[in-house]
Amino acid sequence: MNTDVIWRVLLAAAMLLMGWDMSRAAEPTPAPAPAPAPHLFKQHCASCHGEQRTGGMGPALLPESLARLRKAETIKVIGQGRPATQMPAFGSTLSEEQIAQLAGWIYTPVQPAPTWRDEDIRASRTETTPALKAQAKPQAKPIWQADPLNLFVVVEGGDHHVSIVDGDKLEVIHRFASRYALHGGPKFSPDGRFVYFGSRDGWITKYDLYTLQVVAEVRAGLNMRNVAVSGDGRWVLAGNYLPGNVVLLDAELQLVRIYPATSLDGKQTSRVSAVYDAAPRQSFIVALKDLPELWEISYNPKAEPIHDGYVHDFRMGEAIAKNGHLGVRRTPLSQPLDDFFFDPPYKHVIGAGRPAAIKPTAAASSASGPASGASAASSPADEPPSAQVINLDARQRVATLPLPGMPHLGSGISFQYKGQTVLATPNLQQGLISVIDMKTWQVIKQIPTPGPGFFMRSHEQSRYLWTDSMMSPSAKHILTVIDKTTLEPVAQVKAPEGQTLAHIEFTRDGRYALASLWEMNGALIVYDAATLKEVKRLPMSKPVGKYNVFNKITRSEGTSH
Repeated sequence: MNTDVIWRVLLAAAMLLMGWDMSRAAEPTPAPAPAPAPHLFKQHCASCHGEQRTGGMGPALLPESLARLRKAETIKVIGQGRPATQMPAFGSTLSEEQIAQLAGWIYTPVQPAPTWRDEDIRASRTETTPALKAQAKPQAKPIWQADPLNLFVVVEGGDHHVSIVDGDKLEVIHRFASRYALHGGPKFSPDGRFVYFGSRDGWITKYDLYTLQVVAEVRAGLNMRNVAVSGDGRWVLAGNYLPGNVVLLDAELQLVRIYPATSLDGKQTSRVSAVYDAAPRQSFIVALKDLPELWEISYNPKAEPIHDGYVHDFRMGEAIAKNGHLGVRRTPLSQPLDDFFFDPPYKHVIGAGRPAAIKPTAAASSASGPASGASAASSPADEPPSAQVINLDARQRVATLPLPGMPHLGSGISFQYKGQTVLATPNLQQGLISVIDMKTWQVIKQIPTPGPGFFMRSHEQSRYLWTDSMMSPSAKHILTVIDKTTLEPVAQVKAPEGQTLAHIEFTRDGRYALASLWEMNGALIVYDAATLKEVKRLPMSKPVGKYNVFNKITRSEGTSH
């Protein structure tokens, strides 16, 4: 092939290649693939909510923390932001598809699962004001004029604030920003001066009601159920879903001890469903979500030793003893407890059982103390939802209450009826109130209500108990008033249909009953407790709960504890 031919061939090839390149250039360039949700989160969210979504300036964004927030609301918050917070609106920055991606992704578990150890707890603690013992002149009296024991602490979930309300004048004394999603009800020091708030994402805040200042804060876990304060004011206990443990702190929120929520042999783990103080016993009671055990942690320095494992008689010193002070005394159950209620002497716990896929031998292998035939003989899966009555001294179940639906015993109350103490509990699945004789442990009456409810309250000076139907889409605007002398409904108090009216609390003297209009543009509605007539309204942002200092610290009849 001569040189001329070769050049002609090369020129033709070059022309073909150039034409191919030009045709490619004429084609539209494909749009880049949308960034995956993890990348979007890292770019827009991690600086406030943490790389592992465990929280920071913003709240934790974990499935456990978001369980009660619907995805539609999550999409709305991402797009529109949250008023009165640092959460910006991303509607003009991200597409609808990207916002939906983010909303779906934060409901997925973090891998690997985040941890929160003792060093994390200690590092998280801050002290906003000097501890009282370090102050040269501690504030001996409130800086405001009101009865310090007739205050209401009102949790406003709409914009995450707390209002302090004078129970005599029925006026707001002070309002301040709180942590995100306070849960489980605030707890008070025995003198009523300090209040401890617990948030869903694990923060505990100690607040001085006299000076209206935060004293200290600490993050005890990543997803927390509730906190309890000891009857002597020395200890604060937190129960966590994530990590599954119980965290003991002193009154200044300094870490003392962590109790992993595990069986005795360490092979089974659990979330913690509830922690409460049993002041007459000088102990905390702990319910576990996934283990058929009830724990008692005594803060009595003279507590009896603990004998783990099966023994004929622990009083005879059988088995190896452990220190009873701040130790875990385990009671075997047939079912885990979700929440519970104390009888007035604090001798018994009445707990709501839930069916669970737990092996029949779980109670025998993981618990300690005296074995109960009722506890060990049957599998939780074989038993319907019910209430268990646990004798805390005998450490075994002594009765079973076949209550229908899903009783919400954590919001139960006790009162006097025909000379005997009875327990009344609302129901999360059925429109009824169950009334139980606390001597015979028999159900003496089922009182119908317009729909399933969550809260109920009464007072020693009131003839009535009030209960809501807030779990019912069609009746959530109705409060039912029941005569405690006849156990009959006598009246209904209503908000406009479609709105939620819930959570009654009484003033110290029982003269007024305060209800929550549970809406973003809601209110605290004050009723005359005798005439049931509305007296006053205080505008508030979704006031999810209100707590009277005196009623709480005195464990007033008709108040859940």
